Amino acid sequence: MIPRSRATGRALFYQAFYRLPLPVRRRLVRLAVPKYVVGAVTLVRDSEATGAGRLLLLRQPPGKAWSLPAGLLDRGEAPVVGAARELFEESGIRLPPSRLRPAVPNAIVHAKGWVDMVFEADVPASSTDLTVDGAEVFEAAWHPLDDLPKLTWPTARLLAYYDIGPLAGKFPPPVPDDTP
Repeated sequence: MIPRSRATGRALFYQAFYRLPLPVRRRLVRLAVPKYVVGAVTLVRDSEATGAGRLLLLRQPPGKAWSLPAGLLDRGEAPVVGAARELFEESGIRLPPSRLRPAVPNAIVHAKGWVDMVFEADVPASSTDLTVDGAEVFEAAWHPLDDLPKLTWPTARLLAYYDIGPLAGKFPPPVPDDTP
């Protein structure tokens, strides 16, 4: 139970706070609440695959490991719209936002101050052309879920939330060792 004097103090605070104009309240909340960078990620599966299935992965600079189609949201952009935009920009797959489903969990909060909004889609690999620009993305390819290539640490950690990849079954996924 909250002591009466503390409850009275909270009540007075909230009464004063809600008397402030809305723009002032919003500004105060922005100053007091942690800031996050928000990105959108899409898990694209091959709808024709058998067995464990296949997942679309990208090889981006420096090109030593594979990642998922993803990117930062533009200011004011809906996460599902950003996910569809990034998917097209990085792989050439154009899907309307309505074809993307929220993954479960839909938001992954990372310790370093960013949040990934994660979506899923299924497309037939045999009739889906993959197009990359050669600068931001070197290669896009389908990989069997039971034989994934070397993944970037952020990708391996994110996939672990969906019980996929080398960190599957480890919760919370480990953070890479920063020691040389």
